[in-house]
Amino acid sequence: MKPPQPETPLSRPAAEPLIQAAVDTGRMDGEVALRLAANIHRPGLLDALADGAFASKQRMKGDRITVSRNVFLPLTNLCRNRCTYCSFAKQPDSPEAHTYSLEEVSEVVRGGVATGCTEALMCLGDKPEVAYRSHREWLAERGYGSTVDLVREACRIALEGGMLPHTNAGILSAEEMETLRPLNASMGLMMETTSNRLRGKGMAHFHAPDKDPAVRIRMHEEAGALRIPFTSGLLLGIGENDAERVATLMTLRDLQARHGNIQEIIVQPFHPKPNTPMRAVAPIRDDEVVAWVALARLILGPEMNVQAPPNLAPRMLERLARSGLNDWGGVSPVTVDFINPEAPWPAMESLRTLTKASGQTLKDRGPVYPDWLLGRPEFFDPKIRKHLLRLATDEGYARRPTHQSDEEAA
Repeated sequence: MKPPQPETPLSRPAAEPLIQAAVDTGRMDGEVALRLAANIHRPGLLDALADGAFASKQRMKGDRITVSRNVFLPLTNLCRNRCTYCSFAKQPDSPEAHTYSLEEVSEVVRGGVATGCTEALMCLGDKPEVAYRSHREWLAERGYGSTVDLVREACRIALEGGMLPHTNAGILSAEEMETLRPLNASMGLMMETTSNRLRGKGMAHFHAPDKDPAVRIRMHEEAGALRIPFTSGLLLGIGENDAERVATLMTLRDLQARHGNIQEIIVQPFHPKPNTPMRAVAPIRDDEVVAWVALARLILGPEMNVQAPPNLAPRMLERLARSGLNDWGGVSPVTVDFINPEAPWPAMESLRTLTKASGQTLKDRGPVYPDWLLGRPEFFDPKIRKHLLRLATDEGYARRPTHQSDEEAA
């Protein structure tokens, strides 16, 4: 896609037919999206964009917004990449460096089950054994040949403990994903961006080989070939421009058209972190977040599950609820967001109240959306699907724990 051109003024009356065409056809062309993005500051245009995206969402998702009660298991915060915006990754000599034992995994899973969670999010740094001898030694001492071996055992512990694993372990080979597939309800990898420019010197991904767009696209392709329900997403505010954001969303749409395995797309704003090279970068404006959630919906169409994490946009939740999203993502009563520890989760009660105020209903889901669980059995290993069905209602939503009242459960 071409770099952004000088802004062409676009009024709300001129924008509305472009937006309505996307609602009617279920897709928006990249050039139209780019033109709308360049004009969101113009009077009334952002409201028109959000209204159109909400109408598109209503066509397939109705009045429901989903949320997944989860526990966040950062199995290791060692990572071979050095993204300039990341505070999660630690060096082995850092006092904050930590790799979970299976006993620790089991303890967190017990806490999740006790508080009505169904999803165990396995999140970790990319291939630390490639970069750090000490981690290779730690793995070998415990009989692991790789970090993926640890992930596999952690998933097994979660399943045996009564939770459903969702693994986001960075770049995995097709063979590694195939090994993990029988133990995971779903898996994921944030695309973040398809911009090769951000891999240049001085840019966010210069020291991050696993953020090479071709590498990330290849993993999406291989996950599609393996029929793995997959989570991906767009990261906003790490130095990309509007054309690169649109190109990323278009790539995700093309991948979904070819493989059909992407079950959700996250639109996630970057939060500047202390003690990182990007600590002084201005956070993305609220209007931009709303606009890109809406554009994601209109580009990706009414069938896609579009998610915006509520802890990363606390001031704009009411607007986001009517901007085209149909999912709030994972919210934990047990663990913090280890990627964004400065951003606490909203209380489930307040999220339910806010969703109701938007004219919609909050529903609990597991790592897999109801229509996927009930209507696409071919995407699941038979053994994991049995676990999924055991923890689901007849409608495919997460089964409410028996110790919770209707008022306590979303």
